[in-house]
Amino acid sequence: MRVTMIGTGYVGLVSGACFADFGHEVVCVDKDASKIETLNEGGIPIYEPGLDLLVERNVREGRLSFTLDLEEAVRTADAVFIAVGTPSRRGDGYADLSYVHAAAKEVAEVMDGYTVVVNKSTVPVGTGDDVERIIAETRPDAEFAVVSNPEFLREGAAIEDFKRPDRVVVGTDDERARAVMRELYRPLYLNETPILFTARRTSELIKYAANAFLAMKITFINEIADLCEKVGANVQEVARGVGLDNRIGGKFLHAGPGYGGSCFPKDTLALTRTAQDAGTPLRLIETTVQVNDSRKKAMADKVIEACGGDVSGKQVAVLGVTFKPNTDDMRDAPSLEIIPALQAAGAKIRAFDPAGTVEAEKLLDNVDFVSGPYICADGADVLVIITEWNEFRALDLKRLKETMKAPILVDLRNIYNPDEAKAAGLTYTSVGRP
Repeated sequence: MRVTMIGTGYVGLVSGACFADFGHEVVCVDKDASKIETLNEGGIPIYEPGLDLLVERNVREGRLSFTLDLEEAVRTADAVFIAVGTPSRRGDGYADLSYVHAAAKEVAEVMDGYTVVVNKSTVPVGTGDDVERIIAETRPDAEFAVVSNPEFLREGAAIEDFKRPDRVVVGTDDERARAVMRELYRPLYLNETPILFTARRTSELIKYAANAFLAMKITFINEIADLCEKVGANVQEVARGVGLDNRIGGKFLHAGPGYGGSCFPKDTLALTRTAQDAGTPLRLIETTVQVNDSRKKAMADKVIEACGGDVSGKQVAVLGVTFKPNTDDMRDAPSLEIIPALQAAGAKIRAFDPAGTVEAEKLLDNVDFVSGPYICADGADVLVIITEWNEFRALDLKRLKETMKAPILVDLRNIYNPDEAKAAGLTYTSVGRP
C-alpha cells in the first residue's frame, strides 16, 4: 500500500520506517527542510537505537523516501498518517492541536480519490471529529474516512514496540477504512497480534487512559518509597512483592525522581482538562500530576541533604540528563528541575549523558558537559545519578571514591547495592531504601 507519514519526529519516522519494512511504499513529509535534507543524506535527526539501520535498508530497497512536497505525497496515498506534535498549550495545559488542524487542512486541499486519514498523534477525545469537519469544509467533494490509530511506542524501544506490540488500536466505523488498516497491519495480524477495532472516540481515550494509568503507577510507587524511607522499609522489595501479584504486575513499579518525557506529562494534563470540561474531573490523575511535579523538585533537596544541607560552592557531578535511557529526549526530564534547583542553591554542575548533550545544552545553562562518567566525577563533592543508562550500571565504585573530592553518591534510580557502595567507601543515598 502507499502510505504518507506527515511528521518525521519519534512517532512519524519510526512508524514510517516500520511500515516500509512491512513492505509498504512510504513517503515521510516534513516542513523542516534541514530535517528532510539530513534524512536524504542518510542521517537520523533523533536518537533511537536501530533506527539508522532500518531507515538505511528501506531507503536502499526503494520503499522509504523523504520529501517537503506534501501535495505529491498525499495525492498518491492510500493512507495519510498525521504524526505531528501535540504539546501542552502554554498557560492552560490543553493539548495544542494547531499542528493537527493545519495538517488536516493541507491534506484536504490536495487529496485525490478515497483516502484514509489517520490520526497517529496523541490527541484528546473528539479530535477525529475536528479533523473530519476540517476536511469536509475544505473539500466538500472529498471521499475520505478519518481514523484514530494511537501509538504505544516507548522511546529507546520503539522499533520493537511497533513490530511486536501488545495490541493495535484502530478507531473507525467505516468498513473501507477498516479494510485499509487491516492491510497495513497484516504482518502483525499474521503474528496474532490483537487488533482492537473500536469507535473513534473510544480509541482516542484508550491512549490517554493507558498513559494516565502508567503515570499513576509510577507516582504510586514513588510515594510508597517516601514512606519506606520514614519507616525503614525497602521499596524495591515492596515493589517486587506487589508486582508478583499478576493482577498488578511489576512494570512501572520502579521508584525514582518522577516521570518525564514526551507523553506522560502532557497527556495526563490534557486528560484532566478534557475531564474537567466534561464535568467529570479525574481526581486521581489530577493528584498524580501534582505529586509528580513536586517530586522532581524534592530530588534536589535529597541531594542537598546528602551533602550536609549545603551545596553552595560545591561541585555536583550529574550522570544522565535525558528523561530515560536510550534516547536524547529532554522533554520534561527530571534533570530540568533538579539541576536548576541545585544551581539556585549555589552548586556548580558538571554533567555527562551518552546521547543527550546536544539537546540538554539548549535547555540547561551554565552546565559543564564532559565526555565520560569518571571525568564527570573527578574532584566532585557529590555524584548524582539521574538517568539509568546502562553505561552507569557497572561503574568502578572504588575508582569513583578515589577520584571524587568527597565520596558521596546519590543514586536516584537505585541501580547500585547499598552494601557494595558502602564497601567501596562511598556515602550512599538512594530512593526508598534504608
